[in-house]
Amino acid sequence: MPAELREHEGRHCAVRFPYALPDDAWAVELSEAVPVRAGEDETHVPGAAFPVAFVPDEDPDAEPTVHIHGHDEHVIPHEIMRWFMGRTADQVARCRTAFGQEGPGAAE
Repeated sequence: MPAELREHEGRHCAVRFPYALPDDAWAVELSEAVPVRAGEDETHVPGAAFPVAFVPDEDPDAEPTVHIHGHDEHVIPHEIMRWFMGRTADQVARCRTAFGQEGPGAAE
């Protein structure tokens, strides 16, 4: 699953967008990106998500929520949190647009 990567003050973070089937929602996951070696190059891949936003796409009345996971304390820089919440807001807008296009009477 593709992820968006971002570096902030030497820290690497990732946002992923998997579908959470049991929740009928898109998940927007923020994690620390961990380094991996590919030959001579170093790249980063998403690690374990700690804040996860769930954006329902089946029920237009269901409210998006943010869940905080993990046993350890995580410090999230303000700019990274703004990026994560911006990506979450984009996903909410996409789902709400889809509700409007697919809702009753949309084809009329």
